[in-house]
Amino acid sequence: MPKPNPPLPLDEQLCYAIYSAGMAVQRVYKPLLDELGLTYPQYLVLNVLWREDSQTVGRIADGLALESSTLTPLLKRLETAGLVRRARNPENERQVVVALTDAGRDLRSRAGCLAEALISTSGQEPGHLNAIASDLRRLRDAIYARSGDWSVPG
Repeated sequence: MPKPNPPLPLDEQLCYAIYSAGMAVQRVYKPLLDELGLTYPQYLVLNVLWREDSQTVGRIADGLALESSTLTPLLKRLETAGLVRRARNPENERQVVVALTDAGRDLRSRAGCLAEALISTSGQEPGHLNAIASDLRRLRDAIYARSGDWSVPG
């Protein structure tokens, strides 16, 4: 039986580069999100709703590549903060629809574009960051397409 190849050093692995870059981005965003009283996952949910309000929990979860069970406590916290409201879908009682409140909609203008902080902190040109994001989306989509029953988020 052939010997398995040893793992690459962590700093040479693509998965770690993606993970650690994500952590770096979240660290840049954290003080800005703290001012808004949000966590990064809450910010992602609000972004989904700012793009299209009144979505089912399942649709939001699919868009963020999360399990509904992971999303539910996060949505409860956003509801307690007065940013969203959850209600059973009258056409399908098994579905919960999440909608922005006025405060949730107003937060969008206060949040602004966090990407500006990333551009400033990274010292990278916006075009270069857009190219990286495009490459990562293509990688993500290729992985999802070849991974069985997974579907591409969004």
